[in-house]
Amino acid sequence: MDGDLLSELLAPLRLRGVFHSRWSARAPWGVAGERESCALVHYVQAGACTVELTGEEPVRLRTGDLAVFPHGSAHRLADEPGRATVPLESVLPARRPGAARTVRIDGPGAETVMLCGGLHYDAAAASPLYRALPAVLVLDRAALAGQPLLGGTLDGLAGEWDQDEPGQALVALRAFELVFVLALRAALGDGGTSAGRPVLRALRHPAVGAALLAVQTRFGEPWTVETLAAEAGMSRSAFAATFRRLVGEAPMRHLTARRMQEAARLLEETALPHDAIARRVGYGSVVGFHLAFRQWYGTTPGGHRRRVPGVQEPASRRR
Repeated sequence: MDGDLLSELLAPLRLRGVFHSRWSARAPWGVAGERESCALVHYVQAGACTVELTGEEPVRLRTGDLAVFPHGSAHRLADEPGRATVPLESVLPARRPGAARTVRIDGPGAETVMLCGGLHYDAAAASPLYRALPAVLVLDRAALAGQPLLGGTLDGLAGEWDQDEPGQALVALRAFELVFVLALRAALGDGGTSAGRPVLRALRHPAVGAALLAVQTRFGEPWTVETLAAEAGMSRSAFAATFRRLVGEAPMRHLTARRMQEAARLLEETALPHDAIARRVGYGSVVGFHLAFRQWYGTTPGGHRRRVPGVQEPASRRR
């Protein structure tokens, strides 16, 4: 995967806090968590557990394995598949960013020790490509052995996770942020049991990856399928078919998603007039931009902006 594309994928997320916990659970046990508004990581220090997501095969995590949930997807953790579960909220309520907690579940069986982190980020800033990532990415112990910086950071977190030292919250945030970035780099490269997912192959594909980088960073240019295919160094038909197969949508729809994401950000964070925003995101006319925005979000650019406290339309746009 192109390193620049990984940077562009992650840089807008604006990680702003992490809640982390250390689990010691003895079988039988099972916990079910609802979808979280953060990315999640689970690192198994000792023992084993099973991850279950609705509609997917259970994933077995063993000592030294790491699971990353880019979207905080709802899932169940248990010592064995199909185990009865209790809500995560009953075991670990009020998971405030910056805090650290210990969880102990008693039982007569084998012990599982895990380090878990929830990395809070600005979901609105997540690119369409980031949103297309799988619900879970898994790096097994062998994959981590080939990532000494990632393995060393996890070992350091495991040894110091609950120390109450000055600046500890910032240290934990930066350490988990490093784990998150390194784990994604490894999973989107050659490692990880989820590496065969189509969107991950798209990120590693030299031609499609070049087009994705162009969409992510140069969305304001007047792209067509033909010019994106040229950027990728492929014929139009081969590019369109390969892009759809790997990314899961047509090239121009992916481009529109990126443009609309940026347009919404500019409406929310700036007082730029609509015509300036239209030009920045690649539309030659305000009418075309308005039509595309309404079709995408179900409201006008002005209606979207009025929903954001403290941001007003320029005087020339008020009626």
